[in-house]
Amino acid sequence: MSRTRAPADFYRASDYCAEDSVGFLMKRVLASVLQQVERRLEGHDLTHAQWMPLHKLLKAKSMAVAELAREMQMDAGAMTRLLDRMEKKGLCKRVRSIEDRRVVNLELTPQGEAAAALVPDVLTEVLNGHLAGFSKTEWQALMHYLRRMIENGEAMRSQD
Repeated sequence: MSRTRAPADFYRASDYCAEDSVGFLMKRVLASVLQQVERRLEGHDLTHAQWMPLHKLLKAKSMAVAELAREMQMDAGAMTRLLDRMEKKGLCKRVRSIEDRRVVNLELTPQGEAAAALVPDVLTEVLNGHLAGFSKTEWQALMHYLRRMIENGEAMRSQD
């Protein structure tokens, strides 16, 4: 459960430098991770926009289009265009729900399952590469700190 904590006072507007902010550094790390993953998957004709939903569908087996769009923080139009490209590549298919005809579910094709199966190996290789030189204790601490930041952000959002 999120609880409200007093904000830290590490940053000051008078001497704020974006390049030294936690957000800027996290964004650079994320950009580096995504660039390395995409570089490793481009030989399999997968883009970042495609491997992420493939990975989510591999775990879920089937997922509603609207749910995937929410999880990927994409609007319906962008998701439709992405799915059109993925279907054209033979990676997934849309299947209308039997229980509710208004709902369209996504399923991986055998080709999509094979492509999605590549993703965990690439992700672990890239993440472990970015964590080179970290001890297990440092890695666990980093994970703990990031989760605390997420919890603080959720607490701030609930105050709005």
